[in-house]
Amino acid sequence: MGVKQQYVAYVSSYTTATNNNFGIRVYDVDMEQGRFTEKDQIEITNSSYVTISHNQKYLYSITDFGVESYKITKGGNLAFLNKASINGMRGSYLSTDYTDRWLFVAGYHDGKITVLRLLEDGSIGQITDEVYHRGMGSIADRNFRPHVQCVKMTRDNRFLCAADLGLDHVNVYKFNPLTGKIKQVDIIHGELESAPRHIKFSQDGRFMYLVNEQKCTIDVYRYTVLDNEPDFEKIQTISTLNNYHSSDAAASALNLSDDFNYLVSSNAGDNSVAIFHIDRNTGLLSKILCLPVSGDYPKDAALFPDNRHLVSLNHESMTMTFFTVDLEKGLIIMNGKEIPVEQPNCVIIHKLTPEQQN
Repeated sequence: MGVKQQYVAYVSSYTTATNNNFGIRVYDVDMEQGRFTEKDQIEITNSSYVTISHNQKYLYSITDFGVESYKITKGGNLAFLNKASINGMRGSYLSTDYTDRWLFVAGYHDGKITVLRLLEDGSIGQITDEVYHRGMGSIADRNFRPHVQCVKMTRDNRFLCAADLGLDHVNVYKFNPLTGKIKQVDIIHGELESAPRHIKFSQDGRFMYLVNEQKCTIDVYRYTVLDNEPDFEKIQTISTLNNYHSSDAAASALNLSDDFNYLVSSNAGDNSVAIFHIDRNTGLLSKILCLPVSGDYPKDAALFPDNRHLVSLNHESMTMTFFTVDLEKGLIIMNGKEIPVEQPNCVIIHKLTPEQQN
């Protein structure tokens, strides 16, 4: 008999309104039952987003003063490596390049992109570039200035895409992997008042998926490189909602399934989750379901690696709710009790490597 594959889940949360400073929680994942069991808490303030390196060895988190790095150890536990300043206001998102030598941080509050060097041991090094978005958006009360919400490299590791929720577009930067510098080469203009939020790329890198917070849509782009320049062609826009929905809905999550066959989004206000099937050849999405999550403001939602269960992080009701998923019938069914977690932001279900298994 082979060794049973182990999974853990990392959940990040705000700590400002709570009585503790445990901004990251670690859970054992029961794949058969589709449930989490808490095993550890990490002291970190206001972990608004976490990411795992592509080599699966390290976890990086936003925190009030900048970013923190952790080594993923036996059983999926986290060992603190170091912290680094981003020389600005608290970030909203972070991601690594595909060589795990660079870390990109998005600044919602100050409209800034920060690039930092990553060291051999996974720790965070010096800042190599800082770029501020400039311009005016469309809605005076919210989008009158840049809000960089997400930074994501194309899978060929050539261009950094930065979704600006305030300016309704995605800035595209050429990335120099020797110096860690970025240079703007393109702008993907979104619809007025669309508020682009998060970006994902298909497994082969040919398609980009962009969720728009205010329009509650996902835009699908075909990505190619022509004469060393990036080209993004919009091929689809699909709603994250049903025809009947809450008037104050705002799309939030965007997550790919482990097998890259499905895309998950969620809608605050409407308090629903949407699951789409991905046509691997064309990149196009078809909606399988959009159903309630039994919680308030689902800020993130993810399928379990077997695509048979789903978890929703409900930021305002401060819960995680769990569901059994039937993708053939387009159904999700509540699975057990909700789990309390204060102001959760994002979840990553991590498959432990052989070295990390207990």
